Amino acid sequence: MPTPRDRRARVATWAAFFVQGLCFATLLTHVIDLQHRFGLSDGDLTLVLLLVPVIAGVGSVVAGPLAAKYGSGPVLRISQVAVCVVVALSGWNDRLLGLYVLSAVFGLFVGAVDAAMNMQAVAVERRYGMSVLTGFHAVWSVGSMLGAGFNSAFSALGTDLGWSFSIPVAIGAAISVIMLPRLYDRAGERETAHAVQTTARVPWRPIIPLCLAMAFLYVGDAAVSNYSTVYMEGALSASGWLVPFAYLVYQAAMLLARVPGDFAVRRYGPAPVVRVGAVVAAVGTLGVVAAPGVLVAVLSFGLIGIGLSVIAPQSFSAAGRLGSGAETAIARVNVFNYVGFLVGAAVVGTINDTVDVRAAFVPAAVVVALIVPLARGFQPKPDLVAQR
Repeated sequence: MPTPRDRRARVATWAAFFVQGLCFATLLTHVIDLQHRFGLSDGDLTLVLLLVPVIAGVGSVVAGPLAAKYGSGPVLRISQVAVCVVVALSGWNDRLLGLYVLSAVFGLFVGAVDAAMNMQAVAVERRYGMSVLTGFHAVWSVGSMLGAGFNSAFSALGTDLGWSFSIPVAIGAAISVIMLPRLYDRAGERETAHAVQTTARVPWRPIIPLCLAMAFLYVGDAAVSNYSTVYMEGALSASGWLVPFAYLVYQAAMLLARVPGDFAVRRYGPAPVVRVGAVVAAVGTLGVVAAPGVLVAVLSFGLIGIGLSVIAPQSFSAAGRLGSGAETAIARVNVFNYVGFLVGAAVVGTINDTVDVRAAFVPAAVVVALIVPLARGFQPKPDLVAQR
């Protein structure tokens, strides 16, 4: 039975996910502004964007042993405030070298935050004894949409770029400072696992399907995030507010699907939910490839969001159920977030440049469909968990 302490930890973890979504969207939606400020070519901008997930993978790996030794709470508190500071500084920086340095530092700390906040979420889920992790990712989506909303409002008001960056993340930093001390400490995390971790070694065999599913999911996400606007403009000749509308529908559909996602997992189990999600996402991606017009395309992007919505949280949840070495397992799974994003951006970008943007979504559809046979790995057999 959850105690008041567990409920405080759950609310604090919600806050961490909200602030992470807010900061990420604040930076992501200003990418075009940074390109204009520094006069970056499309190629130079791609290098900056790819720098973040590469360094984020390092941050995630480092977070594993640090969380195992000190607890994910201290790692999360320090890293999240650092993310807020770096995003704010990005709005005031006017030097190209500073852009690269801040991008690298942002990647390092955002990787640590991604890993540590999912460790806390897994600890809460263990204590509640039922699926609640998808709800945390729904809160991330709320923060992300709010960050995009701030940008739209500030753009309409003609707010200076520095303040447009700083105001949202200042709110986020305040929430972090107030709420994150309520996270589980190291002893609390150990108690939720009902065992003390004595080794950093973790079984690779049961987490391989989770890592691959995470990577495949983010190949699809990278295709939508990086090329939905290119697709709307280039393939469908959309203009004005319709160009970013597909991405907005994608994020909104993901949020709406995550709200009841935990209920579906409780009723049917994680493997069937992941399997159905992968099928829906693959169908949606093929819909993008074949869409004859804007309406079908937008609905297809929505299907992709619905399908992909539960896969990441259930990957972390399954890693957290491995018991000993769960922190390291979660950190490893999180690294494949960035692997998938890099592969997706590279493959989709190359096909877009050499063929066309419709064809660029074909490999994304194939890769997302590969999650279907991996779904059984979300409910690993006990004998697999015991293997090293």
